[in-house]
Amino acid sequence: MPLTAQLSTLADMQVMDERRPAVLLFHGLCANPLELAPVAKSLREVGYVVETPAMAGYGVSSATGEQLPVPPFEHWLAEAEAAFDRLAAAHGRVAVGGLCMGAVLALALAARRPAAALVLISTTLHFDGWNVSPWRRLLPLAYLPWLRRRMSFKETAPFGLKNERLRAWVEQAMASHHVSAVGAARLSAASLYEATRLIRHVRGRLTTQGAPAVVLHATEDDVAGPRSVHELQHRLGHAPEVHWFHDSYHMLTLDNERAAVARTVRDFLLRRHPLATLAPTFSGALDEQHA
Repeated sequence: MPLTAQLSTLADMQVMDERRPAVLLFHGLCANPLELAPVAKSLREVGYVVETPAMAGYGVSSATGEQLPVPPFEHWLAEAEAAFDRLAAAHGRVAVGGLCMGAVLALALAARRPAAALVLISTTLHFDGWNVSPWRRLLPLAYLPWLRRRMSFKETAPFGLKNERLRAWVEQAMASHHVSAVGAARLSAASLYEATRLIRHVRGRLTTQGAPAVVLHATEDDVAGPRSVHELQHRLGHAPEVHWFHDSYHMLTLDNERAAVARTVRDFLLRRHPLATLAPTFSGALDEQHA
């Protein structure tokens, strides 16, 4: 191929990369992007640009479990907006989503930015799953300023996992490294306080959400029961597409049905946030290159 044709092909490939739609996914509270890896991989394989940012004071280090001081949730939202704006400038269309509190953060972002679509996995608008302690009703006492800076709560089995092998691996990782693919071994009261504020912020804005949305939830979710899904169905401005999973707990992206979860997200986005078609010049260059 002549040099000019090669340069033209490279230029077309760069344009094509910029035209690929993007997906911005947020992991759960006091967790890390590892829990979104199966979904992110599935989307990248079909051509999406996918980012799963790690935000200071929201997540924890995947190596040490260390968490930086927890800022007001407005700081998390500002970082999410900056990530969205960066992707939108490069790729135009951006879908947003997340797992657990990451789904709530995605909803907050979509109220401020024109999200092309919403991916809401194990959305937690209420902490009412079957493994949530009845003592949780006393949690507001831990939100007192002088207490929430000091208190934390240990994560307990099943860690959002129905898969016993994965659960044993997570328990071992938390014991030895204080962190695993499902997050930190402890949740700080400060994090839970800001998460509660974020939930309150989002619940007051659900009716303004007009983007097409897919909701994925476990029927046996140990953290957030069906009430969160029902609220999304009744209050979102655009009726969501809902998928229930019957052989997993809260960590849908890692548990028994992770492949089906990734496939469901991929298929929804291919329909509602489709990949751009190849530009004619790019297609012609490829044909010439392989001739």
